[in-house]
Amino acid sequence: MATNYQKIGEDILTVVGKDNIQSITHCATRLRLEVKDREAIDDKEIEKIDQVKGVFFNAGQYQIILGTGTVNKVYEAITQNDKELENKVADLEEVKKEGNPIKRGVRTLADIFIPIIPGIVATGLFLGLKGVVLNDTVLGFFGTSSAGIPEYILVLMSVLTDTVFAFLPALICWSAFKKFGGTPIIGFVIGLMLVSPMLPNAYSVADINSGVEPLIAFGFIPIVGYQGSVLTALVIGIIGAKFEKFLRKRMPDSLDLMFTPFFVIAGMMLLGLLVLGPVLHFIEDGLVYIVEGLIHVPFGIGGLIIGFIYPLAVMTGMHHLFIMIETTLLASTGFNPLITLCAMYGFANAAVCFAISIKAKNNRVKVIGTSAGVTQLLGVSEPALFGITLRYGTKPLAVMLASSAIGGAVLSILGVQANSYGLAVILSPLMYIYDSYQLISYIAVGLLTFVGAFILTYLFAVPQELMVAED
Repeated sequence: MATNYQKIGEDILTVVGKDNIQSITHCATRLRLEVKDREAIDDKEIEKIDQVKGVFFNAGQYQIILGTGTVNKVYEAITQNDKELENKVADLEEVKKEGNPIKRGVRTLADIFIPIIPGIVATGLFLGLKGVVLNDTVLGFFGTSSAGIPEYILVLMSVLTDTVFAFLPALICWSAFKKFGGTPIIGFVIGLMLVSPMLPNAYSVADINSGVEPLIAFGFIPIVGYQGSVLTALVIGIIGAKFEKFLRKRMPDSLDLMFTPFFVIAGMMLLGLLVLGPVLHFIEDGLVYIVEGLIHVPFGIGGLIIGFIYPLAVMTGMHHLFIMIETTLLASTGFNPLITLCAMYGFANAAVCFAISIKAKNNRVKVIGTSAGVTQLLGVSEPALFGITLRYGTKPLAVMLASSAIGGAVLSILGVQANSYGLAVILSPLMYIYDSYQLISYIAVGLLTFVGAFILTYLFAVPQELMVAED
C-alpha cells in the first residue's frame, strides 16, 4: 500500500500542535520544528506515527527522523496549501547559523568540501581500477603484461586518476567563493593560478631526486605551485569571496564588471603565492604529520581512539571536520587512513539496529530497526543512531562504540588505508580495490566488526521493554 504522506503530516501536526510551532524546516533526514513548548509534545505518540524512526531535541529544535526522501514529501504535505505554516517556514541556511562558533565553523567547512566529494570519490575508484588493470598477475591471465599496454592507454588512465588532485585548489576555491557569496568562476581562476604549470610543481619540489627548486622572491620567499594544498586554497577562497563582496559594495556600477575581478584576482594571487601560501603549507604539513602520527601509534591505540571518538563526533555534528583532514591526507599522501578507522562506526551501528530489530517482540521496533539498519548500510546514519542506538539506553551505545573502536584498532595494526572517501559501509570496499591485501583485510575486519556488534547487542543490549509484544 502506498505511503500516505498527507496523513503522516496531519498526525505530526495533531501531536505537536500547529499553534505550538514557531518555525519549520527540514534537512536530509529530519523534520526540524522550533516549538514554543517542548514538554507539550508526547514523544511516544510521535514515534507511533508511520515512517517516524525517532525523535530528539537539540539546539532548540524538535527533530523528527523520517529518513532520506520521506522527509521531503512529509514536509511538502505539511506546508502546501497552508498559509499559516507557510509563514513559519524557516531557511535552513539561517538554521545553520545557530549554535556555537565551533559548530558553525565545522558546518561551513562541510558546505565547502561536500560539493567536491563526488569528484574525489570517482578519482578513488579510477585509481583502484588502474591498480587492477595494471596488475601483472591480472594481466597474466590475458597473456600480456603492463609493459605491453599502449602508451596512449596509460596517458588516458593518468588523466582519469591525476586531474582532480592536480587541480584540487581550483575546486576548493570555486566552492569557497560559492559558499561565501563571491563569483565562483573568479574563485576557480584564482585556484588555477595556485597550480599554474608556469610555477615549480609542488610534488616535484618535494622530490629531492627531481632537481626542481622553488623560485625565490625578494631573496627569502619560496614560490611553488600548490598542487594538492587544501588549506591554502581554502583560506584564499574565503578571503577572496569576502574581498569581492567588499569591493562590489563600493565599486561604481560602471567599473564593477572590469575592476572588481581585476583587484580580487590580482590581490589573491599575490597573497596566496607570496604571503599565505608558504605559511599555510607549513601548517598543513604539520597537521598531516600529527594526524598520521596518531593513526600510527603502536599497537593500534591510535585507531582505537579514532574509532571511539568518531561516533561521538557524529552525534554532535563535529564529524564534518574530518572531511577537510581526509582531503588534506589524500592530496598530500594519496591515501586516506582516517576514513578507514572511522568506517567501522557504520558497520557497528547497522549491526546494533539489526540485532534489536530481530530480537525485539515489538513489531514497530522491528520495522524501524530494519529500516534504520538498511539506511545505515547505504551511508545515512542518523535514523540508526538517533532512532535506535541512542534511543534504547547506554548498552546499545556502548556496544556500538566498543565495536567501532576495536575495529579501528585492528585496521590500524594491519595498515589498511583507503584511496578515496565518501563511500560508506556496503560501497566502502570500492576504496580498497587498488590492492588485494587492502581489500581483503578491510572486508574481513568490517564483517567481524558487524558480527561482533550484532552478537553483543543480541545477547546483552536489547532493552527488556522491547521484549513485550504489542497488544
